[in-house]
Amino acid sequence: MKKIFLFLLTMTIIANADLSVKQIEKMVHKIHKQREGIELETLEDTKEPFVRLQEENNVSTLVIPTVKTAEEAKLVLHAIVNGKAYINDSWMAVNDNILGYELKYIGNKGVVLRNENHIKKLFLRKQKNNFIKLEEK
Repeated sequence: MKKIFLFLLTMTIIANADLSVKQIEKMVHKIHKQREGIELETLEDTKEPFVRLQEENNVSTLVIPTVKTAEEAKLVLHAIVNGKAYINDSWMAVNDNILGYELKYIGNKGVVLRNENHIKKLFLRKQKNNFIKLEEK
């Protein structure tokens, strides 16, 4: 009885599983469609999902991330000129501090700020005339 049941079940599955080439191509085409991503502004406003465990003097403390303060959200990179970055209406060089962050790197299109374990990357806006490079002649 079991053998008959398994045989009928197998035949039913085989009969219902007739995929044509067109059906397979449609499935592959759906997989290859580019998916919509999330806006960078929305991503920056999300709460950090990770919980850290700090250990000091043999005492473990659970550190739950907090919501970003208003000051952190105000960091804006306006320009980069000759290795200096114009952030929040002031010119900064590497190792300068701003709003609790230390400027660690200045690149052609962005900067990296660090505050203990937090790293923040700021990029220039996507405009054609926001990068100025001066050269001596």
